[in-house]
Amino acid sequence: MNYGFVRIATAIPGVKVGDCKYNAQQIESLIIQAEGKGVEIICFPELCITAYTCGDLFAQQLLLEEAEMSLIGILDFTRSLDIISIIGLPVSYHGTLLNCAAVIQKGKILGLVPKTFLPNYKEFYEQRWFTSGDTHGHCNVLICGQMVPLSRHLLFNTPSCCFGVELCEDAWAPIPPSSELALQGAEIIFNLSADNEGIGKHEYLKSLLAQQSARCLAGYVYAGAGFGESSQDLVFAGKALIYENGMLLAENERFSLKEQLIYSEIDMDSLRTERRINTTFSASVARLTSRNILQIDTELFASKDIELSRSINPTPFIPSKDDMDERCEEIFAIQIGGLAKRLIHTQTQTVVIGISGGLDSTLALLVCAKTFDKLGIPRKGIVGVTMPGFGTTGRTYTNALDLMQHLGITIREISIKKACLQHFQDLNLDVSNHNTTYENAQARERTQILMDIANQVNGIVIGTGDLSELALGWATYNGDHMSMYGINASIPKTLVRHLVKWAADTFDDGKSCATLLDIADTPISPELIPADEEDNISQKTEDLVGPYELHDFFLFHTLRHAFRPSKIFYLASKAFTGKYTNEEIKKWLTTFFRRFFSQQFKRSCMPDGPKVGSCSLSPRGDWRMPSDASAAAWIDECNALTI
Repeated sequence: MNYGFVRIATAIPGVKVGDCKYNAQQIESLIIQAEGKGVEIICFPELCITAYTCGDLFAQQLLLEEAEMSLIGILDFTRSLDIISIIGLPVSYHGTLLNCAAVIQKGKILGLVPKTFLPNYKEFYEQRWFTSGDTHGHCNVLICGQMVPLSRHLLFNTPSCCFGVELCEDAWAPIPPSSELALQGAEIIFNLSADNEGIGKHEYLKSLLAQQSARCLAGYVYAGAGFGESSQDLVFAGKALIYENGMLLAENERFSLKEQLIYSEIDMDSLRTERRINTTFSASVARLTSRNILQIDTELFASKDIELSRSINPTPFIPSKDDMDERCEEIFAIQIGGLAKRLIHTQTQTVVIGISGGLDSTLALLVCAKTFDKLGIPRKGIVGVTMPGFGTTGRTYTNALDLMQHLGITIREISIKKACLQHFQDLNLDVSNHNTTYENAQARERTQILMDIANQVNGIVIGTGDLSELALGWATYNGDHMSMYGINASIPKTLVRHLVKWAADTFDDGKSCATLLDIADTPISPELIPADEEDNISQKTEDLVGPYELHDFFLFHTLRHAFRPSKIFYLASKAFTGKYTNEEIKKWLTTFFRRFFSQQFKRSCMPDGPKVGSCSLSPRGDWRMPSDASAAAWIDECNALTI
C-alpha cells in the first residue's frame, strides 16, 4: 500500500539545440531511471525534443520532421513501460505550429496539450513561430501514425490521480489554465517550461508556483529548460520544483551542467481532504462557465510499493528554524490580541490565573504580562495564585513563585490541602485511596478558589489548558477544564514547551530565563498524587497517556488532513523511526482515538479562546462532533494494524 502517495518526477535533460536524436536519447535515459525508482509520472521541459532556443529553425521542415521521428523513437522505447511521460515538442497542424506537451504511455500518445499564452514581450518572441492553443479548440491530430486528441482542455485519469498540463507562460497569466483544470478535477498540474534566469526571478517564480498550488489545492510539478539551451542572449538554469498545496516538497540544484532527475511523493489523500472541506473550492466549481473538458484514461499499471523519499515532520506544530522568531512572535501576538479584546470588552483590569510551575500556566502568564504591557495596565493587576496540594513538589512550587516575582505580578498562595481533607471527610473518602475522586476534587477545589478570587477582585479567570489536553480529555470536567477565557486552547503541548523555551531567550531582561528553562525541562504532571520520598514528581502524564509528541502528531493529521488511523500509523512509523517502535506507536495511537472520542463532551462546552494555528477543537469553530459518536471503526482499524 502507498497510502495515497503518488511518486512523480521532474527531469532536466542536457540538450543540444536542434539535435532531436541526441535530445531524445537524454530523455529516454531519464525515463528509464525514473521507471526504476517507481515514478508514475515524469515531466520534461518545454520543447525539450528540439530545445526551446531554436528560433527561426522552428520554421524548418526538417526540424519538425526530426522532432516527430524522435517522438516515435521514444514511443517505441516506452512501449513496455508503465510510466507516463510528458514531453515538449513543436506540432504542425492546419497551417499552424503549436508548442505542445505530449502525454505518452506504453507506446501511445494519450493527448497533446498546446500552450495557451505565448509571450511576445521583452526577450520573448514566441508568436513569431507559434499559435495559441485557443485557436483550434478540441481537435484530433495525426502524429506518429496515431490519431491523437489535441486541446488545452484535457484531463488525464490514472489509477492514482487526475492530472492536467500547462506550459510555462500559462502559469503567469492572471487566470492560468491550471485554475480551470483544477476546478474540472485535476489534482496535479504539470508545467513544461523554458523560463530564463534573471536576478530575483527565481524566488518570484517559486512564490508564484507555491501560490498557484495552494490556490488550486493541488500538486504542482515544474520542469524548466537547463544546460545546453543557447546562451546567445539568455541563460537557462534548469529549474525543477515540486509543490503540494503550496508546500515545496523538492527542488533541484540550479545551473548544473549535468542532467537531473528530481522526484517526490504527492499526498493525494491530503489534497482530496482539503478540497472536500474547502467550501470556497466547491463554490468555485459551481461558477465554472465552461465545462468543455475531455477526460482521457491512461493505461492501468502495476501497483508499486515505494519507500517515501519525502521527509515526514515529527513535530508538525513547531515552526522551522528559518521561521522560528517570526512564528513565535505571531503566536504571542494572536494570544495577546485575543486577551486584550476580552479585557476591554469586560471593562476589567484584573485577571486571575493559577500558577503551578508547569508549562501551560507559564505560557498563559507570559501572555497576560505582555497583554497588560500592551494595554498600559500595571502588571499588579495580574493575580497569580499558587495552590499547593498533596502532589506539589518543591521544584514546581519554587519555580511558580520565582516566575511570578520576576514578572512583577500580584502573588497569592492558598493551600488546598485543608479544604480537600474536609471534602474527603464529607465524602467518607479514604485519603490513601488515590482514585479519580481524590484527583478531581483537588482540581475542582483549585478552580473554585480562582473563580471566587475573580469575584473578589472583579476580574476574570484565565484558563491554562492546551489543545493536546483538550484532545485527550486530560482535564477535570468543571475543574481545570473551565475558565472565563482559555488563552492556550488551540496551542498543543509540544508547541507550548517550545514557546516557553523561546520566551526564555526573548522576553524581559533575562531575569526569568533560568526559571523558564527549568520549567520547560520539568516532567509534565497535574501533581495530584503525592511526590516520592525524594520530593520528585511521581505522577507523570506521559507515562499514563503516552508521549505528547506522538499525540500531537496524531492530532495534527486527524484534524488537518482527516487521515484514517492506518495512514497516521504509517506516517508516524516513518517520522519516529529509531525513537518509538511500531508497537509503541500502535499502542498510543489506539489510546489517542479512544480518548479523543470518549472525551468530546468536555470540548462541547469549552470556554472561549483564540484560534492560533490551523487546528482548533472549538465547538463554535473547527470541530463540531457529537459527544456520543462511536469510535468503533477507528479503534477496529487501530487493532488491525500489523506491526
